[in-house]
Amino acid sequence: MKNNVTIKDVAKLAGVSISTVSRVINDSKPVTDEVKQRVLDVIKETGYVPNPLARSLVTKKSNLLGVIVPEMSDSFVSEVVNGIECVAKMYGYDILLANTYSEKDQELKSIELLKAKQVEGIVMISWTLDEEHVQLINNSSIPAAYISKTAQKFDVYTVCTNNEDATYNMTKYLIDKGHKEIALIMTSEADTILESERRTGYERALTESNISINPDIIKYGNTDYNSGYKAMMDLLDKNIKPDAVFVTGDEAAIGAINAIFDKGYKVPEDISVAGFNNSKLSKIYRPKLTTVGQPLYDMGAVAMRMVIKIINGDALEEKKFVLPYEIVERESVIERK
Repeated sequence: MKNNVTIKDVAKLAGVSISTVSRVINDSKPVTDEVKQRVLDVIKETGYVPNPLARSLVTKKSNLLGVIVPEMSDSFVSEVVNGIECVAKMYGYDILLANTYSEKDQELKSIELLKAKQVEGIVMISWTLDEEHVQLINNSSIPAAYISKTAQKFDVYTVCTNNEDATYNMTKYLIDKGHKEIALIMTSEADTILESERRTGYERALTESNISINPDIIKYGNTDYNSGYKAMMDLLDKNIKPDAVFVTGDEAAIGAINAIFDKGYKVPEDISVAGFNNSKLSKIYRPKLTTVGQPLYDMGAVAMRMVIKIINGDALEEKKFVLPYEIVERESVIERK
């Protein structure tokens, strides 16, 4: 019976009307304590599970939240999603996850799909957020928060760290370790706000230390392993062997390390390598990666909390929430005399 039990069965066994059972389930109108307990006992005995669609029609709530990600296998994304999911569960929400493989058409389709599924809010992680994404979600009137390299271009709720200061401090850390020629491999395109902030921080640290800026050792790529490998190999193929390389993404930094090894050099003895994010990969790869620690779990948790606050009508003091970062020292950077 447990597999086929209906609200009608519960009402019959409890000796009440179907509408009374609905009131108990949805807590929509008061019923006596005795009747409520009798209905709850029958629900427990029969294993009845309310129909979520029918329940949403009564409560006007789907208890669903949408999460859009560019690539679930990416270490940055997976750790952010852990924070998102934990907070959603804490507040009684289920997650609908849309993996877009960084394709804009899929991102737009995912927004439409989540709207059709009547999600109450959306957290969107996107490498390149643009006006069309924001406008489509705004037009749907669905509360949303964004984690994206380009979110700062828009008047939206977003979670981030101070990328300029973080890049400055890691570059300064490498300089203080005795590195003079520091290559920069950017895991973002040359015309993004994020790239501008990070490059500014890098150049500021060099300038303050009277180190000339060499555009030949600044490369652009993406967040993945292959992009980091290719960018580092391009430098080494041109006989450019820097003292250190700062890669603004951990996965790409590991790609750079393997390129260095494949060229016959050692890390950190010949070339020091620093990353960005402090993802799980940075802790388990050898040599363990020195990196800028972003609180990835917290980024997801805060973004989801922002969405739930908007849903509940709670006031938010700021649209942009900036989280702290730290320099995490491990094995991939050596002090040069």
